[in-house]
Amino acid sequence: MAAVAAPRHPTVVAAVEAARAAGEVAMRYYRGGFEITIKPDQTPVTQADREAEETITAILRRAFPDMGFLGEEFGPQGPTDRRWIIDPIDGTKNFVRHLPIWAVLIALEEHGEVTTGVVLNPVTGDLFWARRGEGAYANGQRLRVSECAAMKDAFLLHSSLSLLRRTPYWPGFVRLIDATSRTRGFGDYYGYCLVAEGKGEVYVEADLKPWDVAPMKILVEEA
Repeated sequence: MAAVAAPRHPTVVAAVEAARAAGEVAMRYYRGGFEITIKPDQTPVTQADREAEETITAILRRAFPDMGFLGEEFGPQGPTDRRWIIDPIDGTKNFVRHLPIWAVLIALEEHGEVTTGVVLNPVTGDLFWARRGEGAYANGQRLRVSECAAMKDAFLLHSSLSLLRRTPYWPGFVRLIDATSRTRGFGDYYGYCLVAEGKGEVYVEADLKPWDVAPMKILVEEA
């Protein structure tokens, strides 16, 4: 059995602590109840989203008082040259339907480059993390992307078909469907993690914000 690695870099350790604390907050609502509000962009938000982001910000601010923040719920705060990018609940629509595919996403951006990423699914306990130059891990196991080299053999993953359908990229997406061997819809954070784990080769998503993709970027790059 392969040895299990633990986060060691200070930014990864702090982000994991913050993600676990936010996950505990979110799970209290997930198991109990919550009110849903529709934001101006027509996406849902709950008390869990807001409280989880506040929890993350408080922990990371104590650990790194000189860094700023960009959060889905509370926007930009403080410096922008080194800042934490936060999605307290990626997959809120799944969360409100009690589908167990949602996660806490935390990334550190330094001078325009993402250097740390942490992803935690509080329902399953699955924890992913990556640090620039130090690799990507899932539950302590090193991640490697697939070695599949031919598009005809590739597993294509996608997010919302309705969102993709409304973009100029739909014809290209259809060509991808025709060019690959299998297609499945695993949206939000989960599609990226499947690619990082080597379980899929292509993931297609539209209508992204920085907090949706920041930790996923370094996770896949390091894998």
